[in-house]
Amino acid sequence: MLRFCPLTIPLPRRLQTAAVCCGALFIFLGHTIGCLLFLAIFLSRFWLIAVLYAVWMIYDRRVSSQGGRRLQWFRKLSIWRYLRDYFPVTLVKTADLDPRRNYILGYHPHGVIGAGAFVNFGTEGNKFSEVFPGITPYLLTLKLLFKFPFFRDILLAHGICDVSKESITHLCTGKEGGNAVIIVVGGAAESLDAHPGEATLTLKDRKGFVKMALLTGTALVPVFSFGENDLYCQVDNPQGSWLRRFQTKFMKIVSFAPVLFHGRGIFQYNFGFLPYRHPVTTVVGAPIPVYKRTNPTMEDIDRIHQKYIQRLQILFDKYKPKYAADHPNSKLMIH
Repeated sequence: MLRFCPLTIPLPRRLQTAAVCCGALFIFLGHTIGCLLFLAIFLSRFWLIAVLYAVWMIYDRRVSSQGGRRLQWFRKLSIWRYLRDYFPVTLVKTADLDPRRNYILGYHPHGVIGAGAFVNFGTEGNKFSEVFPGITPYLLTLKLLFKFPFFRDILLAHGICDVSKESITHLCTGKEGGNAVIIVVGGAAESLDAHPGEATLTLKDRKGFVKMALLTGTALVPVFSFGENDLYCQVDNPQGSWLRRFQTKFMKIVSFAPVLFHGRGIFQYNFGFLPYRHPVTTVVGAPIPVYKRTNPTMEDIDRIHQKYIQRLQILFDKYKPKYAADHPNSKLMIH
C-alpha cells in the first residue's frame, strides 16, 4: 500500500525535498539533459550559439585537468544548505590540515550517488572553507563527464575536476599549497556493493592514488562517510551471481555501473529515485605523511597503501559506535 506524504509537512522540509530532487536529477540525468538542450539550440534559429559553444568546448577541453573554474558564489547557494539538511549531511574534522601543504583525500564508500562527497566537497553546504581554513577542495570525477555540453560547466562551477594523472599532478604540485584533492577511490565498481548496513570497499587493488601521492609528495587523508550506503536499497547482487557478472561487464564498457536501486518518491515513500532521509556523517581523518619518490617502487606503493588501509580501519572502528549505531554489527570489508 502506498504511503503518501502528509499535506501538513512544513515548508522547510518541502524545500529540502525539492533540493534533493534537483540534485538527483542532475546526477542521474544531467548529462542527458545537457545534450538534449544543446541539440534543441542547434536545431533552432539560434544554431550559431550552439556552434560557438561547441568551438568553446574544444578550446576549453583541458580546463578540467588544470584546476577547473569554480564559482564560489555558486557553491554557497542556499539550495546546498537545503540539500544538506534533507539527510542531513554532517562534516566531522578530526585533525587540522596545514594550508602550506597539499593533500589527497580518499573518500569511502562511493554509495549510489556519493551524497556526502558532493555536499561536503562540491559545495559549501557544510562550510568546508571555514572548517578547514586555507584549504581548497577539488572533488574529482571521470574525465568523460566533462565532454557533455552544459553539464560540464555546472561541474566546473562546483570546483569539480577530472581524475586524470595530469589533473592530480597539477593540483598537488602547486607551490602555494592548500589544495585538497578528493578521490572516490572505489569508483563505479564500489557502487555495486552499496547495500544498507554494509561497508564493503573496492580498495585492495586500487593503488593509483597512492602512487600519485608518492610522485608528488602529497599527504594522504582517509575519509569515511557513515550512512552513505543507506540512502538507497539495491537489488541483491552477490559476487558470482548472473546479475553481478552482467553489471561488471557493462561497467567495463561504459565506465559506469548499472546499479539497480530504488529510494522514495517525491510525494510518496514507497519507491522512487530520491534517496531516503538517512544521516550521512563524513569523518575526515588525520593526514598520513608521504615523502616524494621520483620513481616509486611497488614496495614503496604497497607500504603506503597498507598504512592507509590501517588508518582507515582505525577511523572506521573509532567512529562507528557514534555514527553507525543503527548497524552495530557492520564490519569494514575490503575487496
